[in-house]
Amino acid sequence: MVKSMTGFGRGEYEENGRGYTVEIKSVNHRYSDVSIKMPRQMSYLEDDIKKYILQYISRGKIDVYITQDKFSDEDVSITIDDALAGAYVRALNELKERYGLKDDISVISLAKIPDVLNISKVEEDKERIWGTLKGALDISLNELIEMRKIEGQKLADDIIKRGKYIKTIIKRIEERSPEVVKDYKTKLEERIKEIAGDVDIDEMRIAQEVAIFADRSSITEEVVRMYSHLNQLELILNEDEPVGRKLDFLVQEMNREINTIGSKANDLDITKDVVEVKSEIEKIREQIQNIE
Repeated sequence: MVKSMTGFGRGEYEENGRGYTVEIKSVNHRYSDVSIKMPRQMSYLEDDIKKYILQYISRGKIDVYITQDKFSDEDVSITIDDALAGAYVRALNELKERYGLKDDISVISLAKIPDVLNISKVEEDKERIWGTLKGALDISLNELIEMRKIEGQKLADDIIKRGKYIKTIIKRIEERSPEVVKDYKTKLEERIKEIAGDVDIDEMRIAQEVAIFADRSSITEEVVRMYSHLNQLELILNEDEPVGRKLDFLVQEMNREINTIGSKANDLDITKDVVEVKSEIEKIREQIQNIE
């Protein structure tokens, strides 16, 4: 199934008192580029997260935002700076005695003094953290991929519709092509009669000129290749793998063939159809830029 490179997913997961939220958004990009913003104490998991995401997404600019919403008892450690606390207590007692103060030193007042209590996050087993984080990551990835599938199907439907429309124009060009040679023969005979008057016309010479023109303006090979490319377009869109690069190459080939047809046209009607086909190919090319 065709997937768009544009999407968004959000996942929340909690286990053993610890919870994470993961948000992933992606936009079109020529290659794969994963950028992760996460708590500093979890930075050692960055490579694992990238590798995990790239198992499911092959192209796109991917931004990942990770936050820890809940902490378990094992996540936080509070330590006392005994030297600092003792110094404060001695100083406060000295103030009380020196100035005859009656207020007692309370635990609350001491705890409010900066740096007496130090809060730190405890290093925990990597596998346990990854197991919980992966739960949130899976939810966000599933949402993202589903959105990319929905958008991708819309793109595929539009491309197939345009491909079928191009086929009708190519068919019209194919049917018009023999008439161009006939028109050339008629105009050539009329021109010779204007110049030569009643002099007998060398039919063999005219036939040779017409044959040369027909060979030079033949678009049979280009038309056959265009049909082949258009059939391949639908086949590729039904493949169950990333197809963006394949489609990009195919559109380049289609553009090359229609340009050759245009250069050989020698006919106003065909030229108009060529312009229409090029316009549709460009619209397909723009859509393909969003396909994984």
